[in-house]
Amino acid sequence: MLITNLSKTILRRGGIKFFKDDFLNQVIRTMSANSDSIKSADRLEGHKLSVWNEFIQLATDHKPVNLGQGFPDYPAPSHVTKALVDVQNDENILLQQYTRGFGHPRLVKALSKLYSMLIERPVDPNNHVLVTVGAYEALYCSIMAWVNPGDEVIIIEPFFDCYKPMVELAGGKPVFIPLRPPTNTSYVISSGDWKLDMTELEHKFSNKTKMIIVNTPHNPLGKVFTREELTQIADLCKKYNVIALMDEVYEWIIFNGKQHVRMASFPDMWDRTITVGSAGKTFSLTGWKIGWAYGSEKMIRPLQLIHQNSIYVCATPLQEAIARGFETEIANYGTNKSYWKELSDDLQEKRDEMVQVLTAANMNPTIPEGGYFLLADFSELANRVNYSSITDGTKDYRFTKWLIIEKKLQGIPPSVFYSEDHQKLVENFIRFCFFKKPETLAKAGEIIKKL
Repeated sequence: MLITNLSKTILRRGGIKFFKDDFLNQVIRTMSANSDSIKSADRLEGHKLSVWNEFIQLATDHKPVNLGQGFPDYPAPSHVTKALVDVQNDENILLQQYTRGFGHPRLVKALSKLYSMLIERPVDPNNHVLVTVGAYEALYCSIMAWVNPGDEVIIIEPFFDCYKPMVELAGGKPVFIPLRPPTNTSYVISSGDWKLDMTELEHKFSNKTKMIIVNTPHNPLGKVFTREELTQIADLCKKYNVIALMDEVYEWIIFNGKQHVRMASFPDMWDRTITVGSAGKTFSLTGWKIGWAYGSEKMIRPLQLIHQNSIYVCATPLQEAIARGFETEIANYGTNKSYWKELSDDLQEKRDEMVQVLTAANMNPTIPEGGYFLLADFSELANRVNYSSITDGTKDYRFTKWLIIEKKLQGIPPSVFYSEDHQKLVENFIRFCFFKKPETLAKAGEIIKKL
């Protein structure tokens, strides 16, 4: 309508050269008034900024000891960071230019060699692997490539908070099932004590189910799913013709002799499993944002199509440096020279120190079997501290925010990893990251003791 009226006015006034300033101002005002009717896409309806935006801002404003965000505050392994310096100085000028869109050749070859060994089947570097901008993009491509509007996706709670919105953006319907903590808490709880009720799980499957997302080792619990648990999930996937999206980014961080079992290695699961990994977790380089997905050509080709029409290609120097890091780790695999062994040993010590501090403060922790997060039950402590100054949000959200503002210690409220129906299950818990240098953990420990 605006364009039609404008055209008529132009003709009446003899063309563009007869436009007056007052007329142009009127057009601008009319267009500005109508801009309020411009709306974002319907698919974003109900979506909000993630919890990380608020809590990163709280960290910036209040300068707490930060056990909230999941990254180390000390140097990454030198053989990988040095590799990036070497890449920068390499005479091969193509290392500063575009590389292969689905993954830098040297990196996909390294990933192929590693996972072929681990799952005991050939992994083709060109057809079975996709390199992405972090594991985040690998998850996004997996969901966008396979989930249609109306499809149901089973999500195990607690879940990494991007799963739900990604499913919804694809038009899918999240179906939630919680890992349930033990009812008898008279003993020290392990993450392995949080159980998935397999009868309840099967009731979540239907002819609309397209995918189940499984995170092992688990964030935020640190649960390492057992072979028996994964076998039961695999059997359900085969029975109901469902894809298993395996988020295995913490695959190298395992404690107390636990074993990380890869779903892709199970009988008849290769053609229905997508496995996601992360250089950020593998080499403690979260800021490099390089991840990957691997699986059969049938499973990965649709992801490659999503990737090529959104991201297209990841940073060449970073991929080259990570490839060199993998080559070193593959050569050192299973020996005391392995960074992955060093990483697990170091984090197990940090975990045990954190558990002692929390236990002494009556913040009963769930002891993780893997990863670098743990949940602590603050219900006993909550009876002795006053956090009534924070009035908005769930109980764990109020306690966490009070702890940041008043006591200068940051955690994350785990209710953000749950659907609204199940948030009560963790209203008395807070998540802490223990992948920090000793001085940081010592400062956190002093704050916790004073509570």
